[in-house]
Amino acid sequence: MAELLSQSEIDALLNNVKDGDSGENEETNLASKEIIPFDFRLPNRISKNQLRTMRNIHENFAESFSSFLVSKLQSIVNINIISVDQVYYSEYVLSVSNPSFVYTFDIVDTDIKAILEISPEFGITLVERLLGGSGNSQKSTETITAIEEKVMDVVVDRVMLDLKKSWTAFANYEFKVDKFEPNIDFAQITSPNESVLIISFEIVIEDKRYIMNLCFATYAFDSVMAKLTSQSLSSIRPYKYKGTTAQEIISQNLKLSSIPVKVEFGRSKITFNELTNLAVGDIIKLDSKIENENIISFAGKQLYAGRPGVMHNKKAIKITRKLS
Repeated sequence: MAELLSQSEIDALLNNVKDGDSGENEETNLASKEIIPFDFRLPNRISKNQLRTMRNIHENFAESFSSFLVSKLQSIVNINIISVDQVYYSEYVLSVSNPSFVYTFDIVDTDIKAILEISPEFGITLVERLLGGSGNSQKSTETITAIEEKVMDVVVDRVMLDLKKSWTAFANYEFKVDKFEPNIDFAQITSPNESVLIISFEIVIEDKRYIMNLCFATYAFDSVMAKLTSQSLSSIRPYKYKGTTAQEIISQNLKLSSIPVKVEFGRSKITFNELTNLAVGDIIKLDSKIENENIISFAGKQLYAGRPGVMHNKKAIKITRKLS
């Protein structure tokens, strides 16, 4: 005679079946996930949110620097950030061509050291355009002359100024150029095994594309990163506006804005034949009378009525009422 199972034994079997199915599903899900290798030697000193903030800050720098290049080169210039990443300093050094326009600079009153790297093609093009050329020459980039170095000093000084403006979100830092080195091997700012923050820019001048990089040593970034973690991206504003609200800043800017004002003294209709026969001294009769109010428009919108007059020997109009 077959053995009958009790209800408790049936429930135990069902639970085991469910547990076995869920285990198989978990193994299937784990197998379908992509495995990403992690390098324990590379310390990620800067978090993803902080990297995003650094990108936004240097987008302001790119906009300001592109305006400078447009005024100097008299051409359409677009600058975009193509990457913000942390790598070994040794890897960055291997990616730089020799010679290049390499400038080491410091952030005053901090231990932060950095490199401004301008590709030789971009540097030679800037030098030629700033000296009045077309920028289409095929000059060899094997050497960088003293004249080219001096001409590029103007561009580098502007880069330092625009960096100062964009970094006012943290504090009123000063950026000071230390030295120029055509060979990246002589511009060491940290040890080869340390991580650095690389911000790469793509500069588009007409139909040509060039590369410019900013390399920051992250070992001394703790003071700056502390300020990044203590304020959200939405609250970052220039240092001179610290302590003010967004409403106050907008109100101040609106007070300095110019608005076109137009006064309509009257209207009239004439035929095309009368228009072609008009001569100096002719009078066009308007449909309004002298005692009538005139309409005053601000930015194309009719807001007030007034009467014309003279004030301090200048033509003026006195507002008499607000239009409903």
